[in-house]
Amino acid sequence: MHQDATSRFPDVSQTGDQMADHALRTQADIHRLPVPKTGEAVYFDEGKPKDRAQGLALRIRSAGSRKFVFFYRHGGRLLKYTIGDATSWTLDKARETARGLRVQVDRGENPATDKASKRADAASLFETLKDDYLAARKGNLKTSSFEASTHHLTRLWKPLHRLPVTSIDRGAVAARLRTIATENGPVAADRARSTLSKMFAWAIGEGLCESNPVMGTNKQSEAKARERTLADHELVTIWNAVPGNDYGHIVRLLMLTAQRRDEIGGLRRTEVDTAGKLIVLPGERTKNSRAHELPLSPLALTELEAVPEREGSPLVFGKGVGGYSGWSKSKAALDESCGLEPWTLHDLRRTAATRMADLGVLPHVIEAVLNHVSGHKAGVAGIYNRSTYAAEKRAALDLWANHVRTIVAQAAGANVTKIRAKRA
Repeated sequence: MHQDATSRFPDVSQTGDQMADHALRTQADIHRLPVPKTGEAVYFDEGKPKDRAQGLALRIRSAGSRKFVFFYRHGGRLLKYTIGDATSWTLDKARETARGLRVQVDRGENPATDKASKRADAASLFETLKDDYLAARKGNLKTSSFEASTHHLTRLWKPLHRLPVTSIDRGAVAARLRTIATENGPVAADRARSTLSKMFAWAIGEGLCESNPVMGTNKQSEAKARERTLADHELVTIWNAVPGNDYGHIVRLLMLTAQRRDEIGGLRRTEVDTAGKLIVLPGERTKNSRAHELPLSPLALTELEAVPEREGSPLVFGKGVGGYSGWSKSKAALDESCGLEPWTLHDLRRTAATRMADLGVLPHVIEAVLNHVSGHKAGVAGIYNRSTYAAEKRAALDLWANHVRTIVAQAAGANVTKIRAKRA
């Protein structure tokens, strides 16, 4: 019955209306018992002797909440353990839990201490730390960087999610890095390694752990600068070997535009100006955080327009929130089709820049195409030189696209005159 608990637990005080006519006996009583006008009402389990659980009560507060609680004594003190919200717990389940808690009490244990320990254990898991880190960094990282960090920690480091942070050592990290390198490539492994290291460094600063287990692990890729420039026949081979899907369109656009992989792979429909023949990348989507206007050559525009629009999706490529994501498998399949010496998607960017220079495009225009802040746009020079070189960039990319079109046509047997170098 509703009571001040003095008959069973004299230390429990009761406020609110006194409703002695009401009692907790069946499941129907949970929502039938009235809400007190003030404070809270406690209704102890008054079911049949074979059903009731000693110490179990339904607590109803004036605000309307109904929760099952368990009263018990430990160390001479009356304590209360909250079992759960009565909207999601049945009376039978609450009774079963209360009986289990009573067994703990009879063994001299304190259920509240055990509950706190479990909460502490959950808070110390890698998965919890990952969530806290991402929540803290979300407002400080560019969208692309945050999406990459989320992918690394959520997917590539998933085998560590249920491990306590304190149990993760250098050996566990190194072993997982080798697996990531095998399944996703060494570059992906190194990027995942960097993200993990940043998370542990943040955790140390927050007082959540004492050491960074990433320290001392090996990088999975070579540290040497990449210098591969593709020859014309290799460009033709790649152009002809790409599949007729998102990945194929992305590779051709990377070849024609000299942009970074994620800038094209994460392209939004709002960033494409078909009428103006432009791609307009906002600062949060570029490596140097500077907005970038990229002219589209007729060949690049044709390639882009060939991509079917997905209803309801703001993305040009891919299905996830960050754009195209099947890089490793798609690249492996393309490599098998091409049969070339090892090359990377970034080599397309380097090749385009190098070959534009061979075709007579001036260095500062190539820098503008690449959205580099160096040379003519660096330091004091950049303060006074605000030109975007829009016309020069368009001329340079048109020249480069015509070169690509020419070598592809020549490889197919067409009688096409090679483009002569000219200044852009």
